[in-house]
Amino acid sequence: VFWAEKFIGTPYDPDPLGAYVTQATLVADERVDCMYLTFRVVELSLTGTPEEAVQIAPDKRFHTRGVLKDGKVLNYDNRFEYGEDMIESGKWGDEITSTLGRTVRIRGSRGRVTVDILPTDGLSKGKERLRSGDILFFIRNPDQRSAEEIVAHIGIVKVEPHQVYLIHASGTKGRGGAVKKVSLEGYLSQMPFVGVKVTRFR
Repeated sequence: VFWAEKFIGTPYDPDPLGAYVTQATLVADERVDCMYLTFRVVELSLTGTPEEAVQIAPDKRFHTRGVLKDGKVLNYDNRFEYGEDMIESGKWGDEITSTLGRTVRIRGSRGRVTVDILPTDGLSKGKERLRSGDILFFIRNPDQRSAEEIVAHIGIVKVEPHQVYLIHASGTKGRGGAVKKVSLEGYLSQMPFVGVKVTRFR
C-alpha cells in the first residue's frame, strides 16, 4: 500500500499494449495502466530498493522469465497479458477468493470451462476480511468479453479504520484517467464487473 499510494495521481497509460511493452522496458512510471501498476507496486514492495525491484521484474511479469539485452526486454510476448494467468501462476500471491465468502461459478475461457469468483455482493459483505495489500482482480461478465479475458481490471486494497479503499489505475485506453484511491464500497456500487478474484501475499 505504501508504494501504491506513491502512484496516486499518475496519469493513465493510453498505449493499448502498455508503454512498458511498446518501449520494451521494465520501468515506465510516467503513465500506468492497472496491470503495470500492480507489477510495479508488488515488485517494489517485495524488495528493499527500486533497483532490486527491477531485478525481480523479469521473473514476476513473465510466464517463464524475461530476457533482457542492453536494458531492453526481448520477449514481452511471453508476459502475462491476462490477469487470470497472473493468479494461476502463484507469482502474485495466494488466491484467497473462497475464504472471503460464497463463490459462484461462471463460464471460463481460453481452455477453462468454468471459473469460480466472488460475486460483487459477496465481496461487499466480506470486505472486513480484506487486508491492506490484497490484490483484487475484477471479473468481466462473460457475455461482454472482448478478447476472451476473464479479468478486466486490477486494483490494490488499503484498509483504514472504518473504511476500505481501492487504489487503482482508473481510466480507459481511449479517454485517459489517473491512479486513484476510492472507497471500495463506492466503487463496487457503480463498477461494470460481476465480481472478483483475490490474491494475498503471506
